[in-house]
Amino acid sequence: MTDDELLRYSRQILLPELDITGQERLRQSHVLLMGLGGLGSAAAMYLAAAGVGRLTLVDFDQVDLSNLQRQIVHRTADIGRLKVESARDGLVALNPTIEIDIIPMALTEMALRERAALADVVVDACDNLATRLAINAACVAAGTPLVSGAAIRLEGQVLVWHPHGTGACYRCLYRDTGTPLETCAQTGVLAPVVGVIGSLQAVETLKILGGFGETLAGRLLLLDAARMEWRTLKTQRNPTCPVCGNAAA
Repeated sequence: MTDDELLRYSRQILLPELDITGQERLRQSHVLLMGLGGLGSAAAMYLAAAGVGRLTLVDFDQVDLSNLQRQIVHRTADIGRLKVESARDGLVALNPTIEIDIIPMALTEMALRERAALADVVVDACDNLATRLAINAACVAAGTPLVSGAAIRLEGQVLVWHPHGTGACYRCLYRDTGTPLETCAQTGVLAPVVGVIGSLQAVETLKILGGFGETLAGRLLLLDAARMEWRTLKTQRNPTCPVCGNAAA
């Protein structure tokens, strides 16, 4: 680690839970980040700033004016650009010492599984149920930890799945896949709510990579920002889950 890097990450290195050994682990880590919207913007910026050595950004969408209320990695001048390109430029400006790969397309099931297998952690920051379930299935198949987040209106949630753990995967919680979930485009979302949830996804990812603290594995964290109340629900792997259950194994 160079002198500049030691200075850049000095406030993290001071933490006894992380120290220089943990910072070096972050430097050697690879995160696959799915989605560069509101959640992905906050998660990507904090993961880059914290020194995760390699980020692979996946998003097929372009920056729209309506995105800028909450997707803070993009700028007004980026309207019309691919989100992965806009985000890459912003993250490189924030921390030029890290490596950033971009994938400006939706991944097939096989490609998603291959990419998940190459990463140390997958961050699910997408905005629709079908993609979340596909990401979850790919992580379970690849045995890669998953940090999943969602936010809408004034509410948010974070779930962490670890391979070989007893906690629920995303499919365990959402069994009725035929019912589409509401989207921000339909019901709206308060800008800082996605920032809070995306930041928490970054925290959980850093704990997994750095090997410190206790993650949310086996627990679902829920935010009600209207009341500013947090709830934590214990989750258990469903033995009949078609993704992580006994039959699937």
